[in-house]
This record gives sequence, C-alpha cells and structure tokens, in this order.
Amino acid sequence: MIAAFSISPTAADDSGSVSEAVAAAVRVVRESGLANETNAMFTNIEGEWDEVMAVVKQAVDVVAAVSPRVGLVLKADIRPGYDGQLSAKVERIEKALES
Repeated sequence: MIAAFSISPTAADDSGSVSEAVAAAVRVVRESGLANETNAMFTNIEGEWDEVMAVVKQAVDVVAAVSPRVGLVLKADIRPGYDGQLSAKVERIEKALES
C-alpha cells in the first residue's frame, strides 16, 4: 500500500511555525526503513498495511508529544501484490507525457 498523509499540530511554536513538529514526524518516517518521500503537502510511504499504519501512528505520537491536538489527513492506495509503486506510478505518468 501507499499512504499519503499530512500531520499538523494545533499548537505552533512562538513564531507561529509548525515545522519543528512536522520535521519530527517526517524523521519517524525516514527512520522507518520504508520507501518514502516528502513534498510540500504530504509525506508518502509504501509498505505493508500494518507497517505503514504503525509508522503513521508513531509519527502522530511524536507530534502529540508537543501539541494538545493533532490533525491527520490520510489517503491510501491499497493494491495487494504490487511493490515499488511509489516511483513506478510516477514513471508511468512521465512516460505517458512523453507521447
């Protein structure tokens, strides 16, 4: 499965920024060993259902440690038997654009 998710604390730091809390969540994902990428809006992670959900929960937990409330947006593409789709899906689109 591929999950695209965004975590946001409700409490910002003194400057109004949430980047430190979000960075802590992204660090959890990167240290998980699962294929992942982060863009301006979401972090994408690929793996088996239980692996991915465990990482998402851990990422939420690190943000919850610094904020009394956490927002989570999650979208999943569940396609058993397919691996490497984090990059393969993009490659198929790029190839179609070349036509």
